[in-house]
Amino acid sequence: MTGQLTIDQLAERTGVTVRTIRFWAGRGLLPPPVLRGRTGLYGPEHVARLELVSELSALGFSLSAIEGHLGRLPESAGATELALQRALLTPWVPEQLEEVDRAELERRAGRALADTDLALLADLGVVDVLDGGRVRLHGSGTLGEGLAVIDSGLPVDVWRRAHELIEQHTTALAEDLMKVFQDEVLQPYRDRGRPADERTRLAQAFSQLKPITVRGVVTAFGRAVNRTIRERIG
Repeated sequence: MTGQLTIDQLAERTGVTVRTIRFWAGRGLLPPPVLRGRTGLYGPEHVARLELVSELSALGFSLSAIEGHLGRLPESAGATELALQRALLTPWVPEQLEEVDRAELERRAGRALADTDLALLADLGVVDVLDGGRVRLHGSGTLGEGLAVIDSGLPVDVWRRAHELIEQHTTALAEDLMKVFQDEVLQPYRDRGRPADERTRLAQAFSQLKPITVRGVVTAFGRAVNRTIRERIG
């Protein structure tokens, strides 16, 4: 029984409460434990699946969507396969989503915000306006950047247009990159029958690839802007 955990130990290991573990298990998101007497014991596969479900939940996926995703995984998926799935789904950059009311947003801003200010912050992707006077804040750092835009004195339509262009081109870039990874890495791995000896290597590779790719995009964009400036001056 080496490596087997009670539900309390599983909760401590994963940071998921016992109540949530039982709820998710009741929804079929976690396979039943191995019984030893009247005690349920959980192994590495339970830990990996629970971490995957927790990651998906934190990313905002509904339980139905999580059920659908898990249902598409092979029944034989073990800890290493689930670890690979988690590596693929982990955000490429940290996202700190936080829901606050208007008063709390203004407290953090250090000033009152007009409706036009809030609309611009939403257009810039700093906040999502929700019902009931609440907003979803995309990280505390982005609020400061949004306020700097408001205070810049430049026409707000310039900032809106710039944000739209960034969204348009980065979305297209993300879709193209995902297609490359899908067609040239993930699909061949699946076509080979998901070899066990490749799973850990792929999970590690994707974990390393994400920050390298993000830095590469930032660097390439900066160089492209520099090149454009030189060409315009020339």
